[in-house]
Amino acid sequence: MTPHPLRQIIESCDHAITTKNYDALIEYYADDAALVVKPGMTVKGKENIRNAFIAISDYFQDQLIVEQGEMQVIEGGDNALVIMETVLRFPDGQGGITQMSRRATYVFRLESDGRWLCTIDNSYGTSLLDTGNRSR
Repeated sequence: MTPHPLRQIIESCDHAITTKNYDALIEYYADDAALVVKPGMTVKGKENIRNAFIAISDYFQDQLIVEQGEMQVIEGGDNALVIMETVLRFPDGQGGITQMSRRATYVFRLESDGRWLCTIDNSYGTSLLDTGNRSR
């Protein structure tokens, strides 16, 4: 079975995050996209998303490595919901590396030119419900 085209797009995004290539990364986002930076904090728009990824990289001492694990893609209309395992590796502050896994959720929109663009980037997935920082 051929992997969904979104797998390659997400792999490219993860590579861009890891290599700090924010110009390439932001090309995969819609102008009206939203990024969950952390529970309770969401930014909107490509420039704000770019700046958030720079701040995230700074927080992890420019050593954040992002990879993907299992992925499910559910398409409806011109949208796709991606549910996937995201694996993060970063310095633990004591000379070692911490690895953690999240079950992320992403929404992509198929544009009229055939490109898939991310409209919602939520690496926290449904764990946002556990934080008490819910918006209504």
